[in-house]
Amino acid sequence: MTRQLPTLEDVAREAGVSRATVSRVINGIRNVDPAIQDVVRSAIERTGYTPNRAARSLVTRRAETIALVVSGAGDDDSEGEQTAFATRVFADPFFGRVVSGVVGYLRPRSMHPVLMFAESESARRQVLAYLRQSSADGALIFSTHAEDPLPALLAAENLPCVLFARPASVVPVSYVDLAHQDGGRLAAERLLERGCRRIVTITGPLDLPAAQDRLAGFRDTMARHGHPYLPIAEGGFTLDSGAAAMARLLIEHPNTDGVFAANDLMAQGACQTLREHGKRVPDDVAVVGFDDSVTATTCRPPLTTVRQPMEEMAATMARLLQEHIEGTRTEPTSVIFEPQLVVRDSA
Repeated sequence: MTRQLPTLEDVAREAGVSRATVSRVINGIRNVDPAIQDVVRSAIERTGYTPNRAARSLVTRRAETIALVVSGAGDDDSEGEQTAFATRVFADPFFGRVVSGVVGYLRPRSMHPVLMFAESESARRQVLAYLRQSSADGALIFSTHAEDPLPALLAAENLPCVLFARPASVVPVSYVDLAHQDGGRLAAERLLERGCRRIVTITGPLDLPAAQDRLAGFRDTMARHGHPYLPIAEGGFTLDSGAAAMARLLIEHPNTDGVFAANDLMAQGACQTLREHGKRVPDDVAVVGFDDSVTATTCRPPLTTVRQPMEEMAATMARLLQEHIEGTRTEPTSVIFEPQLVVRDSA
């Protein structure tokens, strides 16, 4: 016997409210008390009710789809470059945490993300066309390059979007970010507390505001503690770039006893290079990373790192975008999260 699918009436009984109230919550009508909305959404999850998206779209005039866009600044439309770009994205543990936060927010609200890449001019045109045609109600943008033109293009057409991280240029769009300078300060303080005195740092790409801010916070704290000179090597937020940067630093500064790498992947690469040069972590060289990604726990030894609450940040992006789509927020805004030091074995 075929099991009957749950109905609005089933949800209403489970939540202890009227059918009309359930309908208003599902259709995103805003005159429902937030506490009642939470009760109804919980009832929807327990009953397994699935709204009729076509019928709901007629009421809301929305697609109920959000474009999750990973964007760059390139112009190469070749298949090889497209594949390489996607491979870099999926190899970064940062991305999995982003998706988890976005889906965690959208799913209870019967909204769905669509992953799109905008690594070239033609790909950016496709994203713009997709949004113009209302195939998605708005976009969450994760830029991988400081010169990414997509945020400005979206702002010029007044298309709803929210950025991850402060844009490198002034663009009138909402964004969510971390207090990166404070994160750099936490890393410096940890290395100094361990007694490190010959400290170097591996930065991220210095055209990105986040990399600049992490370096600035680290440098300032070091200077305040009597360390005016700080050897640096620029990396690319990848494991290989961290390994190569550490190798360069060891050539010029073989007595290094502390390293701050501006993300966990580069810190892992630095640990690999240090081992290859006969350096023990943390006995000979202490290492601090940044992000508190899965890399921090799988690295050997596990990384002391600065936590960036990616899931919460991504969920906040989705909430801001929903507010822009629904018209409850009409002006750009920013939300800045605070970093936390997570102490493990590497420092």
